[in-house]
Amino acid sequence: MLVERRSCEGNRLSRRSMLTVGAIGGLGLSLENYFAMKQAKADTKHYDFIEAKAQSVIHIFLPGGMAHQESFDPKPYSPLEYRGEMGTVKTNTGEILSETLPKLASIADKIAVIRSMTHGEAAHERGTHNMFTGYRPSPALIFPSMGSVVSHEYGPRNNLPPYVCIPGVPNEFAANGYLSSSFAPFSLGSDPANGGFKVLDLNMPGDVNEARFNRRRSALEAVNDHFTKKDKSDNVGAMNTFYERAYSLISAPQAREAFNIEAEPAAVRDAYGRNTAGQRLLMARRLVAAGVRFVTLTYGGWDMHSSITQGMRGSLPALDQGLHALITDLDKQGLLKTTLIMVSSEFGRTPKINATAGRDHWPKVFSVMLAGGGIKGGTMWGTSNSTASEPDTDAVGPEDLATTVYNQLGIVADKELMSPGNRPIEICDGGKIIKGLLG
Repeated sequence: MLVERRSCEGNRLSRRSMLTVGAIGGLGLSLENYFAMKQAKADTKHYDFIEAKAQSVIHIFLPGGMAHQESFDPKPYSPLEYRGEMGTVKTNTGEILSETLPKLASIADKIAVIRSMTHGEAAHERGTHNMFTGYRPSPALIFPSMGSVVSHEYGPRNNLPPYVCIPGVPNEFAANGYLSSSFAPFSLGSDPANGGFKVLDLNMPGDVNEARFNRRRSALEAVNDHFTKKDKSDNVGAMNTFYERAYSLISAPQAREAFNIEAEPAAVRDAYGRNTAGQRLLMARRLVAAGVRFVTLTYGGWDMHSSITQGMRGSLPALDQGLHALITDLDKQGLLKTTLIMVSSEFGRTPKINATAGRDHWPKVFSVMLAGGGIKGGTMWGTSNSTASEPDTDAVGPEDLATTVYNQLGIVADKELMSPGNRPIEICDGGKIIKGLLG
């Protein structure tokens, strides 16, 4: 039996279809018959396209591996050496979070927590790769990040880069992978939490007026056209795309204004927190409100092999305040429904406190928080066991999380993109949409 796979790319032959063609000789079908049959089916068959619920994503990545026990999945009834020293706070939905997340607990009806994330990579780099790409690392291929895939599928909006990293590209797995470098993220180049923050090279030099700017642009276009005709490589095409987008950004005052965090009222900046977490989150809100499709920001260092109680009490309150402000701010502006917020880390921490009062790497189970973008608030998806050492119900892999994010953006996760060797690669392989998370 021939099985047709639905795809946004219409009738293009998939890898699985090619394998099927090799077997049709025994059925008495020629290749010409096969294509005629496919076309006839396509002419009468409706192709399902995903309706996008989210228009933008804010991915807050917590590098180092944040402990789930001291954040989104406390275990107050476990022995002390498992539960740790921190207490809990009750949410407005009747669940519990760590004592350091009281503000998020007060709006738990607007968030969802996955308590059963799992993969098998205990090394920072490999775990990070999983969470940014939805793929396990491969020695043969560098996979693109979710942000770069979104950039590839949708492109710029309102003269703004489709994919922005705050304050900079946090790791190699947040980049474009096998996709053209024209889909790489735009980096702010400095931290919006710093005084006098300014995006690097966003404004024209003082001695360049609009007429001179346009003359330079025309001259560069003539040079680029010459080289493009001689060299069809990705580097030349990507550089052309880079300059075109840079010119659009510099020449559009409204686009430049998106990066002007100083335009925010003092009360709003205070609400987010005058700290690294708060101001990066506020910048992310400004960017998605202006039209950026995917924002990745990082905050903190969560590799707490020692003194974890002190470390979490020092780092989590600022994140709690900033996330509360972000969610309520987006909701007030009517943007929460179309903005998907994801808080993730590369893995969790060991079930048992170690000899230095910390926790070590633990990828078997950890937590991810989601909000907005069609996600059902007040949801606790999946559970870990009594010692937070492995999933107990509804395990979720990175490919499932990525597939769900793509689904909310209206992207078919098993659509095939082309690698540099013209090998078709699925955007995400084998993931399932977590339907219980969707509103």
